Amino acid sequence: MPNSDNTYGTYNKQTKIIAQNDDGSTALTTFANVNAAKTHFFTDDALTVMDECCTVLEWALVGNTGLKTTFAFGTKGSGTAEADDWASQYNTRKTALVDADGWVKDQPIKFNFTDSSDHLV
Repeated sequence: MPNSDNTYGTYNKQTKIIAQNDDGSTALTTFANVNAAKTHFFTDDALTVMDECCTVLEWALVGNTGLKTTFAFGTKGSGTAEADDWASQYNTRKTALVDADGWVKDQPIKFNFTDSSDHLV
């Protein structure tokens, strides 16, 4: 569950679409629901980082083979060092997981992330 630090608004809203690369030689993985797609693409540690650092976090299936997420960050308030606020915490923790090959799961069908301006919320 995302954090609730929205007293001062939310910032840095982003939307990503995660799509499997269809090369025509292998059937794409299909998902019955959002949770199945989330756990297919992301590690448990990555999902924990998102849940803990994001103030806005919404998910939706794209068809039944892709995933879309919109996320944004609140602030812990005045007096909080930038490095300790939610957006920086997200970036620092995500970078550590990416560097350790622990952000996304390795899949036989490769996938990509695309930015979108069509936010879920």
